Amino acid sequence: MRFRPLRGSTAESTELAQVADPPQSMRAVVFDAPGDASVLHESTVPVPAPALSELLVRIVAAGVNPIDAKTRSGAGVSALLPALPSTLGFDFSGVVVRAPFEAHPLQPGTPVFGMVPFPRSGGTYAEYAVVPSLSVARKPSSLSHVEAAGVPLAALTAWGLVVETAHAHEGQRVLIHAGGGGVGHFAVQFAAYFGAHVTVTASGANSAWLRELGASVVIDYATTRFEDVVADVDVVIDLVGNVHGHTGTRSLQVVRPGGLYILVPTGSWPGYADAAAQAGVRSTSYKVVPDGGALATVGRLLDSGAVQVYIDKVFDLTDAAAAHVAIEDGHTRGKIVLRVSDD
Repeated sequence: MRFRPLRGSTAESTELAQVADPPQSMRAVVFDAPGDASVLHESTVPVPAPALSELLVRIVAAGVNPIDAKTRSGAGVSALLPALPSTLGFDFSGVVVRAPFEAHPLQPGTPVFGMVPFPRSGGTYAEYAVVPSLSVARKPSSLSHVEAAGVPLAALTAWGLVVETAHAHEGQRVLIHAGGGGVGHFAVQFAAYFGAHVTVTASGANSAWLRELGASVVIDYATTRFEDVVADVDVVIDLVGNVHGHTGTRSLQVVRPGGLYILVPTGSWPGYADAAAQAGVRSTSYKVVPDGGALATVGRLLDSGAVQVYIDKVFDLTDAAAAHVAIEDGHTRGKIVLRVSDD
């Protein structure tokens, strides 16, 4: 496969990678109706077609996130699904199959990682996906596709929380709930990287690991109530909410006046904004932004070794139901990933 170079282009840009045309159909894991993990099953579905500035990507590995399980069960973003059966999955690592145009920087054969606009499009539990070109970045060269697939949604969420919303900086005091999970372990690293003093709630088994990632204080939520040992923090990043133990309500007790409380699982506490205002605390929710530019920055941090991704478990695509059981267990360290195809 070749294309004629643009005038003034270099000779090295004239050669494209040899990439086979995609088939008309592909393997995917779908669900026909909401339910427990057993509703997930493998099916054969059409390969999607890219339009305008979109890429077609062959998926090598896909991230598994709590929002996937919530959507499968009838919560999450299930109300926005255009129809059932549907695939699931927001993030991936793979290889570009079709680029929008010949001079696009991400040509066929380029390893990339990123996020699809699920549920507006098909998910990543499939062999191919259509992806907005602004929602991807080149895969970090130091990571395998399985490792890279565990990054986009979790790391971009953490980046938005820590860097873009909390504006982490030297000496800032940050409390992060559920620091051992996918988003949490990135949030700990980003906050520490920018100089914040990081306190984390997590299981005792993750204590040493989280200190290695940059946490200054790790509180075992099973043995210690964090409000008994923490006070006057500048920011709380709450990845738990009020579903278990009223973590959100208790968090308002430890934020300094005028500090910031950020709630990620907003469905767990609809009244958080009023409660925060009454406590004299600023508050906001947060939703991940699939920003390829920010993801490229994260990729450079990963390649430099300043940040790392931890993959807890890897399942084959056909074992997606087992992956959902594992993530719903609630004790995942870092990320769970589906291996979709060979590299």
